[in-house]
Amino acid sequence: MWWTRSASFILDNREQHDVVSSSKPESLSLSPPQSSSMAEALPNPNSSNPKISAYYQTRAAHHGVVTSDWLAQAQAAIGHHPDDLPPPETDQRTPSEPGKGFSVIEEFNNWRKQPDLAEAVAAIRALAAVIRSSEATTMMELEIELKKASDSLKASDTTSISLTAGSDLFMRYVTRTSALEYEDFNSAKSRLIERAEKFGEISCKARRIIAMLGQDFIFDGCTILVHGFSRVVLEVLKTAAQNKKLFRVFCTEGRPDRTGLRLSNELAKLDVPVKLLIDSAVAYTMDEVDMVFVGADGVVESGGIINMMGTYQIALVAHSMDKPVYVAAESYKFARLYPLDQKDMAPALRPIDFGVPIPSKVEVERSARDYTPPQYLTLLFTDLGVLTPSVVSDELIQLYS
Repeated sequence: MWWTRSASFILDNREQHDVVSSSKPESLSLSPPQSSSMAEALPNPNSSNPKISAYYQTRAAHHGVVTSDWLAQAQAAIGHHPDDLPPPETDQRTPSEPGKGFSVIEEFNNWRKQPDLAEAVAAIRALAAVIRSSEATTMMELEIELKKASDSLKASDTTSISLTAGSDLFMRYVTRTSALEYEDFNSAKSRLIERAEKFGEISCKARRIIAMLGQDFIFDGCTILVHGFSRVVLEVLKTAAQNKKLFRVFCTEGRPDRTGLRLSNELAKLDVPVKLLIDSAVAYTMDEVDMVFVGADGVVESGGIINMMGTYQIALVAHSMDKPVYVAAESYKFARLYPLDQKDMAPALRPIDFGVPIPSKVEVERSARDYTPPQYLTLLFTDLGVLTPSVVSDELIQLYS
């Protein structure tokens, strides 16, 4: 099963087998325990590391994409970051009104007020708060309460793929061990809370791990095409700029919500050379581009991605001109979906402002996202490593089987 090779399984194993060293602070990483300093991780990047799971070693041997040392170095490099979310006891979110019962939707909306926090991570934090605030007296009651809260979150925005996937993965990780039923309730609840917080911290660190993994693909003098606004793509480019790499970026406008304007503004603050393009100028400028970097609303079982409208046509143009298309996406966006075509998914409709009145008889296409098949993608940068689309397909099928 996928869980036996996933971050959550590894963390659980460490919790169960590291009893002797429990007095030491536990490092939250996405692979088996690594050296606590970069100095220990970096000296010999070609040496084999027996602490890395056989899964990563096998994937490296078969696909030649990511090595165990490479992933370990990326995780060691992020260390403790000042942007890490504060613990729940000290967070600065708006408190609930006195005398008012706990609401998972309100908790979710409070977490969403943090501009750099992904929607799925906000959902994970809100579900963790459900466990902490629960007044259930049995594990059965607690799991039912948690399931209802998860369903409420997913129902609040049925078009959000990452919200659904993040909630489902959280439920799978936190409640999957039947052994909890045999403990006394208080200790079982404490373990659930610990797992929930651990899962949330993994998710928060995912973006920086992806940024570290992407650095070897950005070279001096390259031109990168990006589409719309993606927090994880911005983190990749921000890290490259901080590493003194010299590159320029072409930003599409990103209709219908024009989020590319936001990304171009953020890059300008970093003194990264950036050019803003209208969406229809992609083919016109592709011969100047060395690579395409896009985010994803969801990574599906086929190995393809669902992302903002226009991603598919950019990938088609890049593929026809032999330009690599890289996807940066956190593992909590891996979704249990298998679209066969563009219409085979729930529509995400957005209002479109054309700047002039549109007659009522004119039909307007308001879909805000499209599906890009895996054959047009080169690699996917995730917090589990750098994957080919075919590997993503295998992992997702096993995850939800």
